[in-house]
Amino acid sequence: MPSKKIVCLGGGSMYFHGSMREIVCQEDMAGSELVLYDIDGPKVEIAAGMARRLAKQAGSGMKVRATTNLADAVDGADFAVSSIGGSGAEVTANVYASRFHDADMRIPAKYGVHQVIGDTGGPAGMMMGLRSAPVYIRICREMKKRCPNVVFFNHSNPMAVLMRAMHKYTSINAVGVCHGVQIGVHEAAKLLNVPRHELECLWIGTNHFYWFTRVLHKGRDVYDDLRGRIRGDVPAGRRLAYKLSEIFGYVFVYPADDHIIEFFSYLTQLPGGQKDMPYELAKAAVGHSYDESGPPTVKASPAERQAFFRQYKKLADAVNLPPKKLREVKHPGAEEIGGIIAAIATGQRKIMIANVANQGAIPNLPYDAEVEIETVTDSRGVRGVRMDKCPITLKAILEKRFIWQELVADAAVTGDRKLALQALLIDELAVWPEKASAMLDELLNASRELLPQFFRKK
Repeated sequence: MPSKKIVCLGGGSMYFHGSMREIVCQEDMAGSELVLYDIDGPKVEIAAGMARRLAKQAGSGMKVRATTNLADAVDGADFAVSSIGGSGAEVTANVYASRFHDADMRIPAKYGVHQVIGDTGGPAGMMMGLRSAPVYIRICREMKKRCPNVVFFNHSNPMAVLMRAMHKYTSINAVGVCHGVQIGVHEAAKLLNVPRHELECLWIGTNHFYWFTRVLHKGRDVYDDLRGRIRGDVPAGRRLAYKLSEIFGYVFVYPADDHIIEFFSYLTQLPGGQKDMPYELAKAAVGHSYDESGPPTVKASPAERQAFFRQYKKLADAVNLPPKKLREVKHPGAEEIGGIIAAIATGQRKIMIANVANQGAIPNLPYDAEVEIETVTDSRGVRGVRMDKCPITLKAILEKRFIWQELVADAAVTGDRKLALQALLIDELAVWPEKASAMLDELLNASRELLPQFFRKK
């Protein structure tokens, strides 16, 4: 069994409360070292205590430690997993509840742009990328010096922007991990009333925005059956997805309206703001910590910070391993990061859904475009599997998104305000140039402490 070093970047993130359960259960990784890195020392120490307890419960012999020193964390690492939200050391359960993201949502609303999640597209998605991408580039450059052969799994959003920045500006072997496709295949299986492992699916798209191009059940084409099922009773939170699937003729893989809406212009057409959002989208926005009618989020006071850590400790203490008999039962949204790491470490071939550079997997989309496709593992990471050609209508939508992703990645790394403004103006949620320019100034100033690249003297 190989003994490897696995580093968890942003190790205090709530994401690791779930993924850690799976990593420490990998028998093929017994005896490995697990290092949790975070800029927030108290938070990562709590997470490390949870990881030690889980490793002991699993009997894997994994050694666990915490650090706030990046060089120490990545030195000699074989694998890295990140969950870094671009909100500094904010004491929040997730990035959506941070004061930075709250500003990303409120400022555009003043200019007529009303968002729901704001982590994939739109002004808020751009701002999240501008704050996060430089952090990822710094980490990758440190890895280049200290662990150049690392396989780096990123879990954070905006996924495609971060992956494009890393692939363009560094040579680190970076792979994006999400669960949208897994959820979509599970939803399709439920609609068709078949076990999900019996479906053969192909799809086309980028993170949070993809369509099925082929759906087979035991070799039989069941795509028309699936189209028929989405015309029936439509569940809450799916109405926009089902309507657009019917119109375009291709069924959305990830059926959640709150992500799909980020790729269309409808959110600039709400004279009454959030309350006018159709398709239960206002409820979704509030569920992601943004209530337009509520007070702006401000920096936590010392008392609020202490209360947060007490709650965080309770949450960490409540995390336990699943019963052994259930460990092989995969949740519909499982990313299986522990199983993927073990497969690569032992040179096993395993199918993984990943965010990678296209490199011909979808033959009529750009070579460098960031796509979410099936890949196969080997001892060096993952390789993309050939998918279908992209239908022309969908191709037009996607290629604009690839340009937006490129502009945001470039602006984040260079601190070029003009590139950021160009990104705002080609986005589906674009407003008049003068308004976009004023909005950008407000957005950049609201995140000034995390965006030094935009405020250096030229």
